[in-house]
Amino acid sequence: MRGIRGAITVDANTEKDIGEAAQKLVGAMLAANNVCTEDIASMLFTVTSDLNAAFPAAAVRKMAGFDRVPMLCSPEIDVPGSLSQCIRVLMLVNTSAGQDDIKHVYLGGAARLRPDLV
Repeated sequence: MRGIRGAITVDANTEKDIGEAAQKLVGAMLAANNVCTEDIASMLFTVTSDLNAAFPAAAVRKMAGFDRVPMLCSPEIDVPGSLSQCIRVLMLVNTSAGQDDIKHVYLGGAARLRPDLV
């Protein structure tokens, strides 16, 4: 089992923007790592305190094959000066890939969180 990290910033605190960003991020994570939903053990989403219009997991559950994937949403720690309007995800997948083969995905303003991985 391996963890795949991802993050994306959201333009506005709306159900539509949160949902579209979550789906875009998860789709990019799947594509970058050649993962299918059957490989996913679970997903944990966190959101910054300024994103409360929707649950990212609710939008991802609407994607094909995600209705049976266990997902949970939680607030991110509100550290002063940290990146705002950000969705983060930890996807746990069953894979034979080595740790160095995993491609973590940081989109939009979230690219500044891990410049070493972008």
